[in-house]
Amino acid sequence: MDRKNLLKRLATLILFIFLVNYIAMKFYWYSAIWYFDMPMHFIGGFWLGLAYIWLFSVKEFSFKFIYRIILSILLIGIFWEVFELLVDKSITHQPFNALDTLSDIFFALAGGLSAVFYFFKKIMPINENTIQLK
Repeated sequence: MDRKNLLKRLATLILFIFLVNYIAMKFYWYSAIWYFDMPMHFIGGFWLGLAYIWLFSVKEFSFKFIYRIILSILLIGIFWEVFELLVDKSITHQPFNALDTLSDIFFALAGGLSAVFYFFKKIMPINENTIQLK
């Protein structure tokens, strides 16, 4: 695995996320475009998946490692939604929306799973592109 190449992609992606989020906040896209947070959560989950692979790179990739990636994204997504709930209750006084929360977690998980597939298809060298069945 080329950690330097992966780090460049992570840095580019997080800068893209910050830029799009800044523009969205400035022009109120989160409230004007009802579905705008869905691709943002997907991209955030994608970034988290790649960041987990970069941070905890191992010699052999197994289903157990992929499971840990998905579980980590799920936990971070849940913590993020709790944070959003606390902000909504204390600052914006908006009611809890279970459907929005579930869709946010789903899109983060979908982004993380896509990151795993992207890693195996585009980043990992061909001779190392195997998953151990452990």
